[in-house]
Amino acid sequence: MTTTHIRPADAYSPLYFLASLGAGGLSVTFFMYLMFWVPYTGRPVPVFEDLMAVFAAGPLALQMAVAVAMAGIAVMAFFNIKLLVWNLGALARFRQTPAFETLRNSNAQASLLAAPLAVAMTINGLFIVGLVFVPGLWGIVEYLFPFAMLAFLAVGVWALRLIGDFLGRILTKGGAFDTGAHNSFAQVLPAFALAMVAVGLAAPAAMSSNAAVVGIALMLSTFFGVSAIIYAGFAAITGLNAMLQHGTAREAGPTLMVIVPLLTILGILSMRQNHGLHMGFDTVSHAADTMMFMARILAVQVLFVLLGLLVLRKQDYFGDFVFGNKTSPGSYALVCPGVALSVMVQFFVNKGLVAAGLVTKFGMVYWGLTGIAIVAQILMIALVIRLNRQHFGRPAASGTLVPAE
Repeated sequence: MTTTHIRPADAYSPLYFLASLGAGGLSVTFFMYLMFWVPYTGRPVPVFEDLMAVFAAGPLALQMAVAVAMAGIAVMAFFNIKLLVWNLGALARFRQTPAFETLRNSNAQASLLAAPLAVAMTINGLFIVGLVFVPGLWGIVEYLFPFAMLAFLAVGVWALRLIGDFLGRILTKGGAFDTGAHNSFAQVLPAFALAMVAVGLAAPAAMSSNAAVVGIALMLSTFFGVSAIIYAGFAAITGLNAMLQHGTAREAGPTLMVIVPLLTILGILSMRQNHGLHMGFDTVSHAADTMMFMARILAVQVLFVLLGLLVLRKQDYFGDFVFGNKTSPGSYALVCPGVALSVMVQFFVNKGLVAAGLVTKFGMVYWGLTGIAIVAQILMIALVIRLNRQHFGRPAASGTLVPAE
């Protein structure tokens, strides 16, 4: 498709919601600094007052880290919301075009799930913004949890309706699904959306002191979490079968690593639920069990990162779509694995190795392992800047855009 004086992003695809998602995920990587480095007691997370205490009497190095984290959260939250608003407007316009009907009658219909996925990420991100920047928020947080659960439930229903529309079409019409074009993990995206809803619903289970809120959060998050696992299993198995027959679709190559963020979200979901069960129902959890649970998740994530990078290198994906002149909205799927790996390494080091007594907090080994998470974070920030310039930068005089699907 030859175009003149338009940005690549003007050739719209719902996959551009992943740009908003990536920015939201990066805000979480900055919150990890506060979560694991700032002293706080009596709460499962640090809040504005804890950060102000650091600025008042904390070590200079910690003050600098908190300042960087707060700035990073503010900047990434801004881009998260800005890109979400842009996408919602662009999607509304896209729905009025023949291209939308073409998408709804193809395998790419599943890409519409990027919208609820990004919205659920933004709700999670706004909660972080509130904790970090709103004084006294924790004093009224119990009143906010029911509204948060309603918001996530609404997004979950939205996602289920989109999935129902997709599955209803392909399971009732012969030939409605192109199995030959299923040669990627792009169809795992709906499971990603369900998992993001689930982890949001699990937050009140980990933070509330109200037994009813904890119980409802546990049940709802379990439903969406199990739904995500089942959907991901079927989509990944059938996708792998198609890849073995037809090779991996070149533009969809980054989806090979979608398992990485999916596992990070499900891992955090599990830890939130376990904390809620421990605090609300007196169950017992051991640090060593948590450490091994996260070690297994990291092992699977590393394997899928290696597989994805192998395929992308063989296909010269980076040479064309990241550092070259071609553009594809699917390139934003590269951000999610790096962000997810950064977050999971932080949890593994602090909630796993440190909690189990294998590593001393703030020791040399601690910083060496934490450095992996920080390097991944920095690389993803650089990638987001690069992709945003490619897709949302000033219009080129002319050029050929690569189709989104």
